[in-house]
Amino acid sequence: MKFTLLAIGKIKEKWMRQGIEEYVKRLKPIAPLEIIAQDEEKMPENPSPAMKERVMEKEGEKMLKYLSGDDCLVLLDLKGDPMSSEGLADWISRRMVTGTSHFYFMIGGPYGNGKNIRHRADLKISISAMTFTHQMARLILSEQLYRAMKIIRHEPYHL
Repeated sequence: MKFTLLAIGKIKEKWMRQGIEEYVKRLKPIAPLEIIAQDEEKMPENPSPAMKERVMEKEGEKMLKYLSGDDCLVLLDLKGDPMSSEGLADWISRRMVTGTSHFYFMIGGPYGNGKNIRHRADLKISISAMTFTHQMARLILSEQLYRAMKIIRHEPYHL
């Protein structure tokens, strides 16, 4: 069992990197979490909607190269379906039973995700009705993956 987080952008804040590293460490004996980060594409000031889409598509292309045709991709997206911690654990558990052992999670850049990634995703979820920075989403997702594994294993982190 393995998780890979594909993300656009770097984490600049030390406290946030430390939080992510803590959940990576906690997950390691259960289901290792690898993080692959790519640089954001340059966006001109006052971009048109078409320019924003082109930038998001370029960022998506950077991430798609890590996936093969049958890899399981979960996209964190503002327009994704809301999902509880228990719901995520249940979804992962059901996919594990059908043979999925490597889960890819994608967090796009500050403008979101392009159509190429949205069409490729097996599941689109929203971590909240609130808006978070894409860096903060990385920390929240790391914690939620740890929580999901504790729920699946019936261990007392979630209680």
